[in-house]
Amino acid sequence: METSGIATRECGLLVIQVLGPTRLWRDGTEIDLGPTGRRTVFGLLVLAGGRPLLGSRIVDVVWGEQAPPSAANVIQTHVKHLRRLLEPGRRAHTPSTVLPFAGGGYALRLPAGAVDLDRFHDLLAAAAEADRHGDRRGVAAQLADALDMWQGAPFADVPALAGHPIVRSLLDERRAAVARYADVMLAMGSGDRALPVLREEAAAHPLDEAVQARLILAYNAIGRRAEALTAYDVARRHLAEELGVGPGPDLVAAYLRVLDDEAPAPPVDGLAGTAPTAPPVNQLPAEAAGFTGREAELSALDELIGDQATAIRIGVVCGTAGVGKTTLAVRWAHRRRDRFPDGQLHLDLRGYDVRRPVSARSALGHLLESLGVPAADIPTDLDRRAARYRAETAGRRLLILLDNAASVDQVRPLIPGTGAATVIITSRDSLAGLVALHGARRLMLDLLSAPEALVLLRSLVGVRVDQEPEASAALARQCARLPLALRVAAELAAFRPAEPLASLVSELADRQRRLRLLDPGGDVRAAVRVVFSWSYRQLPAEVARLFRHLGLHPGPSFDRDAAAALAAMTRTDAAPHLELLARKHLIRAESPGRYVMHDLLRAYAAELAADDDPGGAIDRLHDHLLATAAAAMDRLHPADRAHRPAVARAQSFPDATAARAWLDAELPGLVATAAAGLEHDRPQFTTDLAATLYRHLEGGGYTHAEALHGYALEAARHSGDPARHGVALTNVGAVHRLLGRYELAETHLSEAVAILDRCGDQLGAARALSNLGIVHERLGRADAAAHQQAALAAYRRAGDRYGEASTLVNLGNANTRPGHLDEAYDQLLRSAALFRESGAEVGAASALTNLGDVCTSLGRRDEAARHLSAARHIFRTAGHAYGEAVALTNLGRVHGSRGDHARAIGDLTVAIRILRSIGHRYGEASALNILGDVLTAVGRTTEAAARHSVALAIATSTGDHDEQEHAHEGIARAQREAVRATGG
Repeated sequence: METSGIATRECGLLVIQVLGPTRLWRDGTEIDLGPTGRRTVFGLLVLAGGRPLLGSRIVDVVWGEQAPPSAANVIQTHVKHLRRLLEPGRRAHTPSTVLPFAGGGYALRLPAGAVDLDRFHDLLAAAAEADRHGDRRGVAAQLADALDMWQGAPFADVPALAGHPIVRSLLDERRAAVARYADVMLAMGSGDRALPVLREEAAAHPLDEAVQARLILAYNAIGRRAEALTAYDVARRHLAEELGVGPGPDLVAAYLRVLDDEAPAPPVDGLAGTAPTAPPVNQLPAEAAGFTGREAELSALDELIGDQATAIRIGVVCGTAGVGKTTLAVRWAHRRRDRFPDGQLHLDLRGYDVRRPVSARSALGHLLESLGVPAADIPTDLDRRAARYRAETAGRRLLILLDNAASVDQVRPLIPGTGAATVIITSRDSLAGLVALHGARRLMLDLLSAPEALVLLRSLVGVRVDQEPEASAALARQCARLPLALRVAAELAAFRPAEPLASLVSELADRQRRLRLLDPGGDVRAAVRVVFSWSYRQLPAEVARLFRHLGLHPGPSFDRDAAAALAAMTRTDAAPHLELLARKHLIRAESPGRYVMHDLLRAYAAELAADDDPGGAIDRLHDHLLATAAAAMDRLHPADRAHRPAVARAQSFPDATAARAWLDAELPGLVATAAAGLEHDRPQFTTDLAATLYRHLEGGGYTHAEALHGYALEAARHSGDPARHGVALTNVGAVHRLLGRYELAETHLSEAVAILDRCGDQLGAARALSNLGIVHERLGRADAAAHQQAALAAYRRAGDRYGEASTLVNLGNANTRPGHLDEAYDQLLRSAALFRESGAEVGAASALTNLGDVCTSLGRRDEAARHLSAARHIFRTAGHAYGEAVALTNLGRVHGSRGDHARAIGDLTVAIRILRSIGHRYGEASALNILGDVLTAVGRTTEAAARHSVALAIATSTGDHDEQEHAHEGIARAQREAVRATGG
């Protein structure tokens, strides 16, 4: 029995327990509350928390629509008996102080602490306080005490209260407390202490994957791997039998953690080895130099998010443009980043940018990718993406900084569902809906105070501020005390060190008067525009022209070459101009040679560029990006040049490393520019860019590939050009194929074949048909080889050696079945030779990879290992992640067939990690099945069956019949071996 309680003269020491059966103690003696109806009334009064409860509400809960005519009298009788139990010393005919009639109803007036659910909340608050101070042991102690208070479901003996909203909320709070307690215990290496509550919670909620996942991790943490794998299998069967679904991300992640705890295998040829564990993501932008003031606001942010450790915390920093919302949020995030050990995410939502805002669907895609979700596992529709996002963030101590939000609708799907994440949102809008419906706490960011504005000026200008206090104060007022405007103005003052601040103030005042005549409505944003205008007028003519054109760049950042192209100047001329703009705070250097621009400055620059032939500047940017992308592709994939659009090439890259680095840095901007091409009515650029980059995107980066080819398909449809439409459909279909979406791939590729055939594009139709053949092979269709034969004939008629070689690889794959292996061997050998003749090393590696697989099936293991090792070396040198993973998968199969199981497990483990990271689901299922076979061979049958089960789930979702069959056979084989090993 609890010993703490509340004493009053009339009722003595009261202790009330509702976290389990409803119980009441007075002065250490338990008091019988009586029948269920009275317990129901008592429970409702406790849940009302001292607020008056109408008799009609009590009647509704106790009887519902079946209330008898005497219901009100029965309630009065229950209340009378409860008063006697609670206040036995109260004199007759005197008002009750504990259960008075008030506000038209009854109110149970108990001092804080009498009821166990209040103490439960106090302990949660104490755990949150310990969390804020980094006291992990304190968190564990408070949560352990909180969980020990539970003796069962709240009001376990009162069925009518089971569905009460507060009861449901209590259960959610307990579940969150269990999750946090388990996370802390696991982090402290005390997983054994978390096991009892986890087992209890897991038994009560067999379909709660987050709870089941923690149970698996707790077993694994204390070395009970067999029980961890059994727990996974039990959870998987529950989901399959009751919901008809496979394991979700929480369960799969826990299962893979168990598997990844195996000791790494020795490296192969100095190249293999386990991939390093990725550190928590840190996407916070750099802090602004010279940050001053805002201490009250920083403290307010600490308070804003610091009082609820077991729930999602949401802070909204709102205020006018240029007031420093992002700067403050980033500053706070850097100061408190150690409180978010699971990572810090940042996303610019472009809510008030000249570029179109990021949709909630796209934002979820970026966030999921940042959290390590493979592209193939990211759902396509908004609701399923949001559900996956909630699953990925559950239980993780994340900081999520959503910058420049436009509306509640844009950010609502980006709020995690449960766990200990903190979301900070900056917006010019107050986002009232988040405050009302999601409990967000709002911080209205005002202008800098006059002293703070002077401190910022002093940090930027120096002692001149103290020497001219009146002029400095006037300058701060003219900048509306906005940090962005103050920084720009301060740079002007620093650039003219011999000129008194007073003359600058006079000049700015004159500029303000003239602009006010043109725009008399002025607000603080008008003040910012005046400062921009003042700074802009000080620029040399060529620098000013460059600044105007930079407002037309749609990407998140730009390099010197893109800037030069926009302004029709050389790279050499653009470089010092960009440095000057950066010094004047009109742009910001993100990395050497790459710059970003504040959205207000971008909008101002784009407005100025309206009279500068913006269409011509956009065309120059498009020409530059397309030419440079083509040059990069020529360096990386020279043999495939004839399959790309005929565009002018920029200066060639010195080597493949430089070409790949440019593509990696520029890819987000290329996708953004392709999207802008639709808005600027330049569909040809968008389709040409996608058709130029498709080969590069096949090796990974499927999120970018899906977006870029999606824009190209939209552009092609609007262009009315059937050939472009067919190529775009082919590329979209190929992405769906790579992501294991075979039905979508089949739809797009079939349409592409029909369109390209009609418009006489034989080579385009051949490529679409070859891709369709791969899809049909995965789906087990009989016409797969026929499609490849037809494509091969088309390439041979056209004399296209590269296309012929590519199709021979696909045809060889289609023939890798008994009775056709010799034919497949010849086709793949011929393919490798054709690729080498064309100078296509990556293509040759693809042929060698498949040739090695055929050699393994033919029993030529030494030859297989030679081909596969050579292929892996080529792929790794070229940075082709998918190819390297497939080569490793096939090497694992070779080593397994030789009996070198340790090397096989090592190669396959690395392959699975690579495939999962790039989202290649077909490859992952294949590698998991082969790994399952190897594990069965060494007697690790439980782990083998688990690997095959995951492979089966993937193959079932993609419709891959071959891997489904392999998985079923593998599970059966593992089970037979397990029985045999036990003498069954």
